[in-house]
Amino acid sequence: MDELPIGELSQGAGVKVPTIRFYEQIGLLKEPRRTSSNRRYYSGDDVKRLRFIRHSRELGFEIDDIRALLALYDEPQSSCESVHGIAKRHLGQIEQRIGQLQALRGELQRMVHEGQHGRICDCRVIEVLADHDLCQHDHTRAGGIGER
Repeated sequence: MDELPIGELSQGAGVKVPTIRFYEQIGLLKEPRRTSSNRRYYSGDDVKRLRFIRHSRELGFEIDDIRALLALYDEPQSSCESVHGIAKRHLGQIEQRIGQLQALRGELQRMVHEGQHGRICDCRVIEVLADHDLCQHDHTRAGGIGER
């Protein structure tokens, strides 16, 4: 594969140009070859690596996990045990988030079904939003923010 300028890499890998630059800045992508006019050119290996990063992000892996996975990817003869450990930990985090989101959904369903009519001063949704103690589930971590 011939070298690609950053715009073609962006289109081919489905990743925006600023994101590619960010991945370079944080070391997920190696510094590309540059021309005398400072244009970046990427190799076929860069395309594969960027697709790996994009797919990992789509699956919800954090940057530090992707960095670790890429280091393992660069050592194809090493044991797969570490990769499985990272994936298993990530799966556990997803399962925890699903549980939190289900609790959040239940709480919102309850709020909506308990009072759909009337005035704002009698609105159950407003009442529960104003007083977290009226919630029946601990859903504070479902959105990734807040502590109870």
